[in-house]
Amino acid sequence: MIKKLRSLLTKRDKQLLLGLLFFSIFISVVETAGISVIMPFIAVATDFTIIHSNQYYKFIYDFFNFKNDVKFVISFGSILILFYIFRSFINLAYFYFLNRFTQGRYHLLVYRLFENYMGLPYNEFIKRNSSTLTKSIISEAANLTNLISAVLFMMSEIFIVIFIYLMMLYVNYKITLLLTIILFFNAVLMMKSVAITIKKAGTIRADIQKRFYEIINRSFGNFKLIKLSLNDSEILKEFSDASLVYAKSNITHQTLSHVPRLFLEAVGFGLIIFIISYLVYKYETNISGMLSIISMFILALYRLMPSVSRIMTSYNQIMFYHKSLDIIHNDLMYDSENLGDEEINFNDQIELRSISFEYEENKSILKNISLVIKKGQKIAFVGESGSGKSTLLDLIMGLYRPKNGAIVVDGVTLDENNIKTWRHKIGYIPQSIYLFDGTVAQNVAFGKSFDEDKIKDALQQANILEFLEINHNGIDTDVGEGGIKLSGGQRQRIAIARTLYSDPEILVLDEATSALDTDTEAKIMEEIYKIRNDKTLIVIAHRLSTIEGCETVYKIEGNVLVHQQITRMDK
Repeated sequence: MIKKLRSLLTKRDKQLLLGLLFFSIFISVVETAGISVIMPFIAVATDFTIIHSNQYYKFIYDFFNFKNDVKFVISFGSILILFYIFRSFINLAYFYFLNRFTQGRYHLLVYRLFENYMGLPYNEFIKRNSSTLTKSIISEAANLTNLISAVLFMMSEIFIVIFIYLMMLYVNYKITLLLTIILFFNAVLMMKSVAITIKKAGTIRADIQKRFYEIINRSFGNFKLIKLSLNDSEILKEFSDASLVYAKSNITHQTLSHVPRLFLEAVGFGLIIFIISYLVYKYETNISGMLSIISMFILALYRLMPSVSRIMTSYNQIMFYHKSLDIIHNDLMYDSENLGDEEINFNDQIELRSISFEYEENKSILKNISLVIKKGQKIAFVGESGSGKSTLLDLIMGLYRPKNGAIVVDGVTLDENNIKTWRHKIGYIPQSIYLFDGTVAQNVAFGKSFDEDKIKDALQQANILEFLEINHNGIDTDVGEGGIKLSGGQRQRIAIARTLYSDPEILVLDEATSALDTDTEAKIMEEIYKIRNDKTLIVIAHRLSTIEGCETVYKIEGNVLVHQQITRMDK
């Protein structure tokens, strides 16, 4: 576990962690001093003769020229009060820096996770479940932060226990060793029973929470279908079962997390009574003469028991959230795309040279595809579902890398050094349009700087600006989540405007109008074909009416390019 934690921390994190470690040692010294000074204060307050018989007290008494013993004791007590106020502030400062560190790590962890997910190669990303990715960012990162906080908190309490324990050994090693044996067996009992149960509950929590997110995502994503099919009772039952298991795992954790404190409190009070009974038995008289030692042991145990309890609680937290560390560590180990920013120009043609591609070993999707796409050309790909049309588009756009062959643009081969620049030249309109809950303007400018004039110009080209200004609030029209407040044709036009906003050199339509009726599709395609002639247009479609404006149509059959039909139309 420590190795995984270290791998997640940066050099700066480790420096801050080292600083917190030294701070916790200082806190431990202060805590130990806070207990040890009680014994001499009680001794002096109960017997003034000690002031003059003890060389250290006598030196301080003479140096500050105290007039009487009462003033000395009052001054001693006043200094202790100031010390305990200082102790409180220094502990508060430690908790502030501890929380600042752990919450700062939360920010960095979720950013690194999101950055890593966004940097995944496209073919790797589509293998992942978006619910799982969301859970890792929102829940598992927060749980890992709790784990890190528990580790740091446990370390600081361990130092406090060590220093107090050494002080107790110095005062009376026999009693201390006896207490050690009793506490050690109790700690082992807690770790072998409670901690193991909590660890199992933590594993269940991580697994069931994944189901939780999946059920929620698929239910909200298919809300209309669920309402029509009237099968919400089955979904509710599935959600209820998952929720119940999740609740039970949390009940186990939250209930058992109190066991160390309650158990140790009982042990602590029992030990105090045992110490007093032991001293009475040993000396066979009252123990007023040992009041200062007893007070110190009582105070030490009073401070020691919460520390031991916190150590056990922190350990149980680590056990409960251990799965989060595994999840975050594994997800951050995925290799992101390492793409360069070399410039690549498209002034002449895109050439596919004997392209082959497969998702699984020895199961080809495309074989030896060769073709040339001239700048400004409008072409289409047709073929049966699963023939490889969309895969070919993904290869051209640089989302996939061919297994064999090469894609060459104006004589330059696409590779990791220039593919990032190449993707910026492409505007993509998919079959499934996703509009997020916001305004039309925000959806059009998605991921790019906001320019109101450019937004209006893109909407004008997509032939929807006038409609929005007459019937809605113009570019400030709220689209709703998934664009639910708009019709399919309106969503499609906004998607076209989003693509045109970045002024791409190449427009790619992947069955972008297949879900629309024939008339709406015809109007949208007519608008697309009217877009400036310097743009290259690549279309995938099933309907012949969709590709009437294309100069060349390629057919993919049997994973190869087997047919080329010229249908040039002068319009």
